[in-house]
Amino acid sequence: MEILAFDFGGSAVKYGVWNGQEMTDKGQFKTPKTWDEMKASLIAVFEGINQKLAGVALSAPGVVDVEKQMINGISAIPYIHGFNIFKELEELFNLPVTIENDANCAGMAEIYEGAAKGKQEVAFVVIGTGIGGAIFRKGEIVKGAHLYGGEFGLMYLSGGQTFSKLGTAVQMAWRYCKRKGLEKEAFSGEDVFALAESGDEVAIEEVNNFYEYLTQGLFSIQFSLDPEMIVLGGGVSAKKGLLEEINRRMKEKLAYFELNDFIPQLVTCKYKNDANLIGAAANFVTIQKNS
Repeated sequence: MEILAFDFGGSAVKYGVWNGQEMTDKGQFKTPKTWDEMKASLIAVFEGINQKLAGVALSAPGVVDVEKQMINGISAIPYIHGFNIFKELEELFNLPVTIENDANCAGMAEIYEGAAKGKQEVAFVVIGTGIGGAIFRKGEIVKGAHLYGGEFGLMYLSGGQTFSKLGTAVQMAWRYCKRKGLEKEAFSGEDVFALAESGDEVAIEEVNNFYEYLTQGLFSIQFSLDPEMIVLGGGVSAKKGLLEEINRRMKEKLAYFELNDFIPQLVTCKYKNDANLIGAAANFVTIQKNS
């Protein structure tokens, strides 16, 4: 069963064909500025695929309401919200279409075939510009009463600021640039990590803040949901030494609160940049099997 998968991002749309074992025909294009332009780009990719497709699977930002067949909430692509996007895309491709939230898709990829395969109780945390996530209980995704399950980025951490504003490398870099009087994106998170290693005192402070806030958020997730495992995704999950530093800080917090029963199991994701595409395809297969 070949499935064409798309991953809608704020700056780029990735795509590929899932054949049940691997993602082929991968590519991407810049995220269009209008819905009509988006549809034109999608159909251009579709028509360029020289394989018989069973359907089209999407990973998208926002609150995906499958029952009402629309995307609610807010995202970096505002024009995909508030209408029956499922119907429009099914008419566009003349094939079955499934859509799921991007963080949920990434989580599905990891629990079905990735780092959390075989686990039943899992929290998946995506660390990008902000913080997203997904919750799995008994191996099934938990969306919650209002479809906000796993929106860990909305947790308040400190000074009225949320996990999304405090616990990512992107926000760390923005804070560094602000303190240095530079343009917002003058340095990346990777740059700030390197500056800290070279002895830049402001960078050292901001890297320390990043690790502290990230660990605080993960600590709260662990002891509110009590998962078997927390899987970390997003670009920063590939950083060397990330898990070691988080685990060190986590152990300090466990000791402070005299929590001795277990040590949270933290792992990084397996599929990296392909997680959303693979999860979108897994969602399509699951829905087709259950229909």
